[in-house]
Amino acid sequence: MNVNYMFSLVAVLVLILLAYAGAGAAGFTTFFGVFIPYLALVIFIGGFVSRVMDWARSPVPYRIPTTAGQQKTLPWISYSYTDNPSSNAGVVLRMILEVLLFRSLFRNTTVEVKDQKLIYRLEKWLWLFALAFHYSFLTVVIRHLRFFLEPTPFFIVWLEKLDGFLQLGLPGIFLSGFVLLAATLLLLARRIFSPKMNYISLASDYFPLILIIAIAATGLLMRYVAKIDVTAAKELTLGLATFRLAVPEGISGLFYIHLFLVCVLLIYFPFSKLMHLGGIFMSPTRNLANNSRAVRHVNPWNYPVDVHTYEEYEDEFREKMVEAGLPVEKGA
Repeated sequence: MNVNYMFSLVAVLVLILLAYAGAGAAGFTTFFGVFIPYLALVIFIGGFVSRVMDWARSPVPYRIPTTAGQQKTLPWISYSYTDNPSSNAGVVLRMILEVLLFRSLFRNTTVEVKDQKLIYRLEKWLWLFALAFHYSFLTVVIRHLRFFLEPTPFFIVWLEKLDGFLQLGLPGIFLSGFVLLAATLLLLARRIFSPKMNYISLASDYFPLILIIAIAATGLLMRYVAKIDVTAAKELTLGLATFRLAVPEGISGLFYIHLFLVCVLLIYFPFSKLMHLGGIFMSPTRNLANNSRAVRHVNPWNYPVDVHTYEEYEDEFREKMVEAGLPVEKGA
């Protein structure tokens, strides 16, 4: 039985207790409210840029685009413009569909053995959960920008109105928070209860999911259950954005737990699989046109190599080759 999720769960619980004891009980509010957020931001930006630059320097000696359709060949043979692009415009369209709609995941299949036969089935529900997770996460991140900006930009106000169209009382319900929590729970359940996914999953696969669940849960608790002083919280976040390093009084310990978990996610992000956010744009399987039949691809990383030809080899060892009875092209 794979119990890696238990290690990740314990790790997140320890982080929660650390923030609660440090900011709540011990009163290290400046450390958890100012120092940790700045440290997390520096590590996130530095790590993200470093990973992307490292990928950018990686040699790509061959064109290796992943194809899922007919390649462009003869004029009378129709080809797949988006699944097997032969031009940069086709690559851009393919990347847009991949980044915004997860096109490759939409075609994802699962395989199982039934009656001694391999059966392939589409996994549209996984595509749906992934889409819901990423877009709800994006919505939550954009909404939270209001805590760092004054006045609040118009697009954030519009997004909040769209996200909170289901008005069932006060405070208004933002659907993105509940969708984020539900989608992450479903993705975690898939890794735990699916035998194949459970077998290949590591603690590094469970940790970000459980961490995001904790972030979403504490955020929902602050908004709908254990209300916090929103004015004081925004004063702190605005101070971080404008480098006014002062921690106001009256901020709940639950807020510091939520903030600390977000900071841990930022620190963990550049060194984890979550870096597919930047990696998708650097992947040669996605960002190259499949035009190998029309344009010769020359390896830009080729460099002059000193070669030792056979003629030079024979000149060097001719006498020994003759003594050993080996044939030579030139006389000894």
